[in-house]
Amino acid sequence: MFSLSSFRRAVGVGASSLVRARVAQPPTSQHRVDTALSPLGIFTRGRATLAPKQVKNIKRHKGRIPIPTGGSTKGTTLAYGDWGIRIKGNGARLTQKQLTTAREVILKKLKVLKGSKVYLRVFPDIPVCIKGNETRMGKGKGTFEFWATRVPIGRVIFEIGGVPIREELARDILRQAAAKLPTNMEFINKSTPPRLGYLVLTPPKPAEIDPSVIPENIASAPATASL
Repeated sequence: MFSLSSFRRAVGVGASSLVRARVAQPPTSQHRVDTALSPLGIFTRGRATLAPKQVKNIKRHKGRIPIPTGGSTKGTTLAYGDWGIRIKGNGARLTQKQLTTAREVILKKLKVLKGSKVYLRVFPDIPVCIKGNETRMGKGKGTFEFWATRVPIGRVIFEIGGVPIREELARDILRQAAAKLPTNMEFINKSTPPRLGYLVLTPPKPAEIDPSVIPENIASAPATASL
């Protein structure tokens, strides 16, 4: 015969078995995401922060500043703006902080010009690791410190444009930005020739022909198209 006590015992047995079944299940791994990135590689960054979104290896070799010896002039002339600065002295390793400071100077001066734009032609994507002073040799590479980029001589760093800007104002703005960078810079425009190392590739002038040297029969002959 059905009774309330038997119903309570049946419900208790079912609930306890269900709890034991849930406890016996192995923990799920939905919260454990396997990634090849180190903890520094998955940090969030701000929109204006000059740093790569993600990297595979947070530690890399120091490397050397490249020397343009192959004859390529890519990146030595303006591509987006009307005025710009490029490296005139020796190549350098520009850090994230140096580029950010120079860009903030340009943005502050161009704030009054609506529609003006700043173009950064290089990007700090090389991690720099540093070991502490008076540290013994060995025991692996130092810890990550900051981001940097290696730029050779003749490379364009900043360009400004978007709206017409007077040359005097552009020179003053880019002069203040160049003062924040650790190498000599030069002011360029759209008509500035490319640079190959320390050599400025000026286009050759067209040859001038003296009319007195041309024979009379050639000079007096009518220009006819040869078929």
